[in-house]
Amino acid sequence: MADTDPPAGFSRADFTPGFLDHGGPYFLQPREGGPQVVGLRIMPHHINYRDAAHGGVISTFADVALSHAVYDAERPRLLPSTITLSVNYLAGAKLGDWLEAHVRIDRMGGRTAYTSGEILRDGEAIATMTGVFAIRRG
Repeated sequence: MADTDPPAGFSRADFTPGFLDHGGPYFLQPREGGPQVVGLRIMPHHINYRDAAHGGVISTFADVALSHAVYDAERPRLLPSTITLSVNYLAGAKLGDWLEAHVRIDRMGGRTAYTSGEILRDGEAIATMTGVFAIRRG
């Protein structure tokens, strides 16, 4: 396994091309009874001048994970747009760290979804997050 490979059980996310190609690659793992776990390996393009993952990488990861949970919550899939995103940084991440975003959908309304979760490194929370999303049903 290369340093950039995900742990067993994760497969590369097939997100649409564009901005997300620059922030990832992102990985998905199915989770029984809840939204998929989203994974990210911290790579050289994620690092800031302090040799840590840039805060923008962590906030983008939070937005990706929270919005993906909403997108994937129903069939046909939902089309979420971020209304608010809040990220609390608890610790940093270094080059090579494997991060996992564990998400909860707290409330799914007719036009708005409320989400929360944590970003973990080796089982320890390095960030907490909440997001509110406008949803459009396809």
